[in-house]
Amino acid sequence: MRGMIAGETAEREDLLAAAVVKAVRGTGAYAGSVFLRSRDRRSIVLAATCGVPPSLLGGWRLIPVSSPIPVAAAYGSGRTVHLADADETMRRFPQLAVALPHAFGSCSVPVGVGGETFGALAIVWAAGPGGEGLSKAQRRHVRTIANRLGASLAALRARTGDPVECDPQTVPVETPAPSGTAVQVGQFDWDLVTGTFTVDDELCAIFGLDPRAFDGRAETLAACLHPGDLAAFRAAARAATAEGRIIARRLRVRDRAGGGEGYRTVELWGRVPEVDDARVRTHLVGAVVDARAGSAAVAAAERLRDGLFSLAPDGRVTYANPSLEQLLDVRGDDLLGHCLWDILPWLSDPDFEYRHRSAMISQEPLSFLARRPPDQWLAFSLHPQADGVTGRVVPAGHPPLAATAPAATAPAGPVTTASAAREATAPAATPARLGVMYHVLQLGSALTEAVTAREVCGVVADQLLPAFGGQQLAIYVVREGTLHLLFHTGHREDFLDWLEGVPLHARLPGTETLTSGAPLFIESQQDLSQGYPGIPAGGLSSWAYLPLIASSRPVGTCVLGFDDAHPFTAKDRGVLTALAGLIAQALERARLYDSEFALARGLQQALLPHRLPVVPGVHAAVRYLPGTSGMDIGGDWYDVIPTGGGVSLVIGDVEGHSIAAAATMAQLRSAVRAFAAVGHAPDDVMAGANRTLIDLDAGLLASCCYIRLEPSGHRAYAVSAGHLPPLLRRPDGTTDVLALEAGPLLGVDRASTYEGTWIDLPPGSVLALYTDGLVEERGTDIDVGIDRLRASLAHARADSVDELADRLLHDARRSTYRADDIALLLTEYGPGTARG
Repeated sequence: MRGMIAGETAEREDLLAAAVVKAVRGTGAYAGSVFLRSRDRRSIVLAATCGVPPSLLGGWRLIPVSSPIPVAAAYGSGRTVHLADADETMRRFPQLAVALPHAFGSCSVPVGVGGETFGALAIVWAAGPGGEGLSKAQRRHVRTIANRLGASLAALRARTGDPVECDPQTVPVETPAPSGTAVQVGQFDWDLVTGTFTVDDELCAIFGLDPRAFDGRAETLAACLHPGDLAAFRAAARAATAEGRIIARRLRVRDRAGGGEGYRTVELWGRVPEVDDARVRTHLVGAVVDARAGSAAVAAAERLRDGLFSLAPDGRVTYANPSLEQLLDVRGDDLLGHCLWDILPWLSDPDFEYRHRSAMISQEPLSFLARRPPDQWLAFSLHPQADGVTGRVVPAGHPPLAATAPAATAPAGPVTTASAAREATAPAATPARLGVMYHVLQLGSALTEAVTAREVCGVVADQLLPAFGGQQLAIYVVREGTLHLLFHTGHREDFLDWLEGVPLHARLPGTETLTSGAPLFIESQQDLSQGYPGIPAGGLSSWAYLPLIASSRPVGTCVLGFDDAHPFTAKDRGVLTALAGLIAQALERARLYDSEFALARGLQQALLPHRLPVVPGVHAAVRYLPGTSGMDIGGDWYDVIPTGGGVSLVIGDVEGHSIAAAATMAQLRSAVRAFAAVGHAPDDVMAGANRTLIDLDAGLLASCCYIRLEPSGHRAYAVSAGHLPPLLRRPDGTTDVLALEAGPLLGVDRASTYEGTWIDLPPGSVLALYTDGLVEERGTDIDVGIDRLRASLAHARADSVDELADRLLHDARRSTYRADDIALLLTEYGPGTARG
């Protein structure tokens, strides 16, 4: 079983690696990556890379799907996002451009099949100002690769059950950028009994032989050697027989390169297999290593007085010559495998790491000055390619105004002491580390769009959990000196039950971090039990407790939980600490908004009927949903007014969203009730309401629909002042939009008159009155919305008008954005039910 799973995983890894490599090589890009959706669909996870390591381009293995990043936009929209250069990136994705202010272009395309999106593929290339980016043919090529990858992943899932989703803990498949070959290796199998050789094409190339013409004889290979090495060649065979191996036996092979007749040195390595089969032990298997290019390059670099070094794409030192060791005053062994800014304190300023990143992303050479204590200035120049950076260091004179310039970027080209010193006169800003800057920008931007406390909590969960790989998030707020749960997301709802209602002076992680003002990072259950004995782990292994403090006042505590042990790096701690302040300010602002919003909504609700009157033969239900677009209250109203021998139904809408609109609504409602109570006919009621609105001089208009039901005659009389037409569902399910005589809006002309329309009401009919918030949709004609409501009313099945009202408002209730208030008044007349 384990072997089968490993095989499926390997096949998936091969698909991902092949796709990203093909996309990079087919477009001339220097980096590419594939992201796949996470199991909770809240983020996309880095699954494969090629070329420049992702750490230089952000370094995030998890990206929230809502992030304003091209690869997330491509995943979310299902469309290609092509950014030709840095200018276009700044216009369309300004936060990304601020975090990565380098000259590059990118193309991100969705990965999926059949309308299902699995992830996204992105490539990056060096792009100067005004670049055109990828051609249409290249973009089609990338989309084709992504589509084929999506089809292959879907086929693998169907065949093996291997999920398309990517676990955040999965290590991405990395393919390094292609680079020149400094070492050539040819393999052989030498039969020590017969003396015959079986070789590959690379070994033939090293010996200058045609693979198709090689006869397998040792003599043929020996003829390619320097005459002085023939004895050593024969000695190698005897040593292999006696000792079972050959280690680094050097031989000189004829070199006909360039038409000459010289020799180059190769190394012979091999061993006799240690197996029970006697026939196998008569064979020597091994390789011939030709490191001529690498050896020559190293020898040349070692002789230079300038300091030379080589960096891997991620900044680690892979070579340093002796002159560099002297200039930097450090041993080469201490440098290899490490970044210069991690080893040398005087290069630890983030600006130097930024220089390396800038060179790699822009693929343009640059130079800068740095001061090695106590007062020696050195000029660094960096020459990048996709597979790494070659660096040069030379002594430089003392530049003017050096104290104000820790490092200065110089143009590409030779570096001289004078030119580097001139560049150093311009002060250079020290940018923040990329991850910190981007996370602060991203969360800060998202929080500016969050209005309510619930929205703030949702943004925090959407940003923090994917970014740091957490599975649980809870936000507790302070009320009357104790902590209370405001928000939780994750599959362990009770993981912090013990924190509910505890006072701030309690010695618990959630309270101590708040009273001390310092975040608390607990990396294991053992750390938790040692620091806070008796506190339940709740099935988690690591926790981050972030104090939320705004204006020196404790607001609450944000807790991130991790199912598996999570070591918090210095970067993690720094980012989370910075973000805690943003969260606290946003939450405090949102809680103030919520309080004022509740006050405004309470005022509005007080102006509307608390309950509907009971009228024999009439079953009424009303629903009111306030808009979500702001704190201002609207002017929608409804009413059911018992009259002599019947009942009157009213619905109306005063324009605007303000306290004035709500006050006008209340006065109009009172006026309509007064006119109806004294027995005025519907057309006179509407005319009286019109005069009342004009006398109020509120400067507002209103629409209204007034219908008087006459149960004894199975009919109704309706008057409309510019309001949306009522809907009538008959007992057989037929539903129509009623065409009423529409009079002018209230408040237009004092002399306006209103004509009524008689409506037949068979017993069991349902009459629907509503305001425009239920049927309006941006970019769509309102008649379309009315017809959609008519169809819903016709086909909705319900056991009562209350259930029917809930069904009609189902989609509106689920919407997180409503630009306008919604009022719905349903009335069922006579015997029957609301069944469809």
